[in-house]
Amino acid sequence: MQRQAVSPPTIMRSFYGPELRQRAANLSGLTSLEVRELFPDIPGEIYSQGNDFSMIRKATEEALAGVDMSMIRNRDTVNILCSEHGFSMMGGEPYAEMLRTIKDVVQERTGCKNIRLRVAVGYGFNEASEIIKYFKLDQCFKGQTCRVGPFDKGVALETDIGTLYGIARAYDADWFIHTHYGDLRELYVHRLINRVLKPFAMSYARLETRGVYHFNFGPRSSNFVQRAIFNSPFIQQRYTFTCFLMVSPAGVIGVNANNDIDQLDRRYVMMTLRSFGKLVRLFAEIDECIVVLDGGKWPVYLHAGGVTFGNLVYNPKLDYFDLDVIPAGTWFALFDKIPKAPIVHGINPSIKALIINQMWIGMACTELPINIPTILVGRDLANMLITDSSNPTFMDYAMTAENLEAAMRFARGIANTDNIIVFDGSFGHINLSPSLAQFMLKKAPEVSRNVDEVLMPKWLRQRGFDPQQV
Repeated sequence: MQRQAVSPPTIMRSFYGPELRQRAANLSGLTSLEVRELFPDIPGEIYSQGNDFSMIRKATEEALAGVDMSMIRNRDTVNILCSEHGFSMMGGEPYAEMLRTIKDVVQERTGCKNIRLRVAVGYGFNEASEIIKYFKLDQCFKGQTCRVGPFDKGVALETDIGTLYGIARAYDADWFIHTHYGDLRELYVHRLINRVLKPFAMSYARLETRGVYHFNFGPRSSNFVQRAIFNSPFIQQRYTFTCFLMVSPAGVIGVNANNDIDQLDRRYVMMTLRSFGKLVRLFAEIDECIVVLDGGKWPVYLHAGGVTFGNLVYNPKLDYFDLDVIPAGTWFALFDKIPKAPIVHGINPSIKALIINQMWIGMACTELPINIPTILVGRDLANMLITDSSNPTFMDYAMTAENLEAAMRFARGIANTDNIIVFDGSFGHINLSPSLAQFMLKKAPEVSRNVDEVLMPKWLRQRGFDPQQV
């Protein structure tokens, strides 16, 4: 019996994207495929979707119980640093609840009441205020909340590779707490190298230093930038601990906290390989499909079964978990190519049509309509993209449909396939067409065996793990 498509998480209203009139999950002819139907060994979740966040609070309290907070005195100031993308997972409440719990526990254990929240964003000047209001964070932090972004006043960080620049307001306290989350975004850039430290070069850094990460080095060598920043005396004198929301394709699987960021990073790497490795390699098996982007963020960050669209669109035939693979990623054209390197497709040619039901403006993504027949749903979204300074020619390549049904009919006609996958923020399941569900179910056993017997041992050895002991 065909399962009805599952309703996706609610989308936060935003200045950066129009309101959705219809979600793709409500279209007739779509079904929902549980990620454990594909891979039963995906780690189990404590939260996937709903309104009961008690397990998030409990898991955070248990994780913090083993953390040393003795450096924080009752009259000190503490900044809790968080990053925007955490609020786009499963509706955002799991990440928000982890932050609230950290504040409560630190205050209770140390007596410190001057605990502030710094919401780090990358592109939008309105996004942090939207997040703070939507998740009622001002109430929890008693007004001690603010946005930090890459254009803010900087602070010099003397590192082993020279002077880099953090955001001054991120570090304007006696101590700071680093918080993060574990979904598999931008694998094609970070390659699981210093992943837990990545916000030090991205979320908490000035534009000049973000530019070093993006443009001065390739998709692997750039990952020592965050390591250099974290090791700097300025950071080490203020750092307390890291608290990390751990997720698998099924949802939130727990919370980890540690004063030793390297130990936490290794634990995250192990968890990610085991949680996401098989599903990412299964996505690479898709030979033809229509993709529907169904809102709530910029295109590459939208989830389907916990896997972001970026992991499907940016050449998944390359195994980005494999550190022996030539580091060809999203921005490979910006770097000098390795001699005799193979020619790679930047955009996955298996995507035969792209329907954008909702997305945010503000991030360059015109490579999508240039390479994929692209249909926007609704005049509101088209009008926003016409004036989007990050994508001034986007609408020169895309077309507009009046509604989602019309977009779907047109996409089926030009793509000549009934394989449809929806990126709508879902964890635990994938909303897709029955034909693609059958394809993935058929391919899953072969992918599982290959990962278990060939790829996983290689991935582990490359990162210094003994496959026989993990």
